[in-house]
Amino acid sequence: MYRFLLTPRWWGINVFVLLAIPFCVFMGSWQLSRFEDRMQDHRAATERIDPADRAPARPLAELLPVDKETSGEQATVTGRYGEQLLVPDREVDGRNGFYVLTLLRTDEGRALPVVRGWLPGTADPDRAPAPPTGEVTVTGSLQASETPGSNGVPVQGGLPAGQTSAISAATLVNLVPDELYDAWITLDKADSGMKAVPATAPQDTGLDLKAFQNLGYTGEWFVFAGFVVFMWFRLLRREVEFLRDARLGLVPDDIQPDDIQPDDIRPAGNTPDENHPREAEPAK
Repeated sequence: MYRFLLTPRWWGINVFVLLAIPFCVFMGSWQLSRFEDRMQDHRAATERIDPADRAPARPLAELLPVDKETSGEQATVTGRYGEQLLVPDREVDGRNGFYVLTLLRTDEGRALPVVRGWLPGTADPDRAPAPPTGEVTVTGSLQASETPGSNGVPVQGGLPAGQTSAISAATLVNLVPDELYDAWITLDKADSGMKAVPATAPQDTGLDLKAFQNLGYTGEWFVFAGFVVFMWFRLLRREVEFLRDARLGLVPDDIQPDDIQPDDIRPAGNTPDENHPREAEPAK
């Protein structure tokens, strides 16, 4: 009965199934690995910004350029404080306020943006404490340059003089005369009564929509693999039923399995003659 599996039609079906199932399983496994990689990145980034899990501070030069591996690491750098700016509309502990950002000029001739702390309320230069004078050595969490519109960074324009919307070399280059590092640090201990700004995880390391999309695609590919198996068994069962009905004389010889509809097959001996309807038998 199963010799039909060797026909050209079924050879094509079988080859398709044998190729489709491994492909779906491979794609599902790949999407799952992408989700696991994002989970690992999220765990590693969380550990780096957690003060209890961070490694000892290292010189700034050893941590540049900033990437997913070094963002959040403890950095130490020596220099002299220079120009000071304010970063408005920043939240800490659910309250709105502003960062106090001061440029630290190093011996290399470049300036590193240092967030010395946060104050609540509207950005006001008179409320921002002056930076320490003379040579200082600061320690804080290394952060990548911000991108407006991501990681909670607002998109603002037309700010007053002495304010910036984002902490990045691309934004600050038009505000200060110094050559800038493409990075910044936030002090672990804020200066002069300000509140320390917590470090943030680098972009694309959180459990965001992309991570859960990978998890959803994993399920879809495995469902596709199961659907292929289901359809193969359904076609097989349909073919077997057709051959069985053909042997019983229920199907004309010129009809193929694809031509059969459920209502076309009737039990033998129960098909009425349309031209000679059966007369009702007299009651006995």
